Amino acid sequence: MKFSAAGMDLLKLSEGFRSRVYRDANGLPTIGYGHRLLHTETFPNGIDEPHARDLLASDVCASEEAVQRMVKVPLTQGQFDALVDFCFNLGSGRLATSSLLADLNAGKYDEAARQLLLWDHAGRREIVALKARREAEATLWRGAGSAPQATA
Repeated sequence: MKFSAAGMDLLKLSEGFRSRVYRDANGLPTIGYGHRLLHTETFPNGIDEPHARDLLASDVCASEEAVQRMVKVPLTQGQFDALVDFCFNLGSGRLATSSLLADLNAGKYDEAARQLLLWDHAGRREIVALKARREAEATLWRGAGSAPQATA
């Protein structure tokens, strides 16, 4: 399964494009569409939008692979897209250790969707943008009318 155009639209809208390095909500250096800089990366002159799209494609691929590796139950396209966006935003380690994943892999789809909505904080602070993003992911989760498909 691949990240859909609807998922990509949500991700790009949520992240926004920035041509210069900035600090994300956790203080990590970031550029483009939410690309967290590796220790070896520097962008002293910033990047243009096509370069940002290339970085985004690579980052999304890593998130797709993480979801495919961790999820053991069939998913709809919307559920897959929501989880890929979640991994992109928070990292696959957060999904790996979450109640969301445990519930999902136990076949508790509705509970997993409820768990998704709880990830709207940075530290102890509720972040309005994260709340909106989680709600949009939940809409994707519920919105795909197709039958679940295996993620592998």
